Amino acid sequence: MTSLTDRKNAAISRGVGMATQIYADRAENAEIWDKEGNRYIDFAAGIAVVNTGHRHPKVIAAVKAQLDRFTHTCHQVVPYENYVHLAERLNALAPGDFEKKTIFVTTGAEAVENAIKIARAATGRQAIIAFGGGFHGRTFMGMALTGKVVPYKVGFGAMPADVFHAPFPIELHGVSVEQSLAALKKLFAADVDPGRVAAIIIEPVQGEGGFYPAPAAFMKALREVCDQHGILLIADEVQTGFARTGKLFAMEHHDVAPDLMTMAKSLAGGFPLAAVTGRAEIMDAPGPGGLGGTYAGSPIGIAAAHAVLDVIEEEELCGRANQLGNRLKQRLAAIREKVPEIVDIRGPGFMNAVEFNDTKTNQPSADFANKVRLNALAKGLILLTCGVHGNVIRFLAPITIEDEVFAEALDILEASILEARS
Repeated sequence: MTSLTDRKNAAISRGVGMATQIYADRAENAEIWDKEGNRYIDFAAGIAVVNTGHRHPKVIAAVKAQLDRFTHTCHQVVPYENYVHLAERLNALAPGDFEKKTIFVTTGAEAVENAIKIARAATGRQAIIAFGGGFHGRTFMGMALTGKVVPYKVGFGAMPADVFHAPFPIELHGVSVEQSLAALKKLFAADVDPGRVAAIIIEPVQGEGGFYPAPAAFMKALREVCDQHGILLIADEVQTGFARTGKLFAMEHHDVAPDLMTMAKSLAGGFPLAAVTGRAEIMDAPGPGGLGGTYAGSPIGIAAAHAVLDVIEEEELCGRANQLGNRLKQRLAAIREKVPEIVDIRGPGFMNAVEFNDTKTNQPSADFANKVRLNALAKGLILLTCGVHGNVIRFLAPITIEDEVFAEALDILEASILEARS
């Protein structure tokens, strides 16, 4: 009999990478069972999509209720009230003491594309500044903004013009806040007139780039730079949003608000939905018909998102994220005493990471990180690596994970790290 892996290789483009060869059969909260009946603890959560857990009862009930009413009309043809209501909720919840408006689309990359469209329409400018190590999607504009070549840009030809990159401040890798700001100033002097820059886009915590939080001083300075030059600040909250960092949005950790914010992933708890929320006057810059899409704001995703917001509030998931993240970081700190390869443990709330170096060279060790990942997978724990150097393990378990399952996962994690040293 042909294996599922062989069938996948024969039927699906190799460009669709797969972190595991687990073929899911069913899932519940923080656990997945494959086609062979093997159980796994899920510390990936579909890459931060099911913060509220696989198949949260409230989310499933909301989707079933919507299925019984209608599944699609295209909001631009026959609109529906729950789209309007969700926009009202996000406008009220998003950081910033000013009037806001929202649009819904389908994916995080699409949200980023639309944020750039809106910024250009509002400012009449073209240039965009992003950061090294940032990830903003696999569409052409998303690739251009993303600060990593392999595997996201290689072989795909010329990227859209007028996109510039500055270094992201990471003290661990020798880049200070002052150096990043100096590089931005140099960019304005050597490559692009700030009067041509429509927006600066930044992840409050870099996702694929390694789970590096943006320092508060840097975010404040960026806001000042943007205000000085009439540039819009876009916060890409696709991976950081919806209680993951211990706040509903990661920008709430800062004393500044973005002009535009992109969100997706856990917005609808496993159903495709994304959004852009921003200052009302900026969001109104594009003309009617300039924004939208056939599936933009699917009524199924909208229904799920209402339930997600309810669950986050009712189950106090922001506080839960902080509790779980503290427990995880404390356990990693205890492991670090026995594992000199660990050079950093970081992350707000339950958006945490551990970084590994080779003890002989003191250089980033993707090999060690991958050994930990594979050891954990063999023991029934799904982990993801990330980072420009591939030497970081990121932790994205559902925030609703049960205490006993979380404790089991921490034991597996410790055993897997210790085993990687042998």
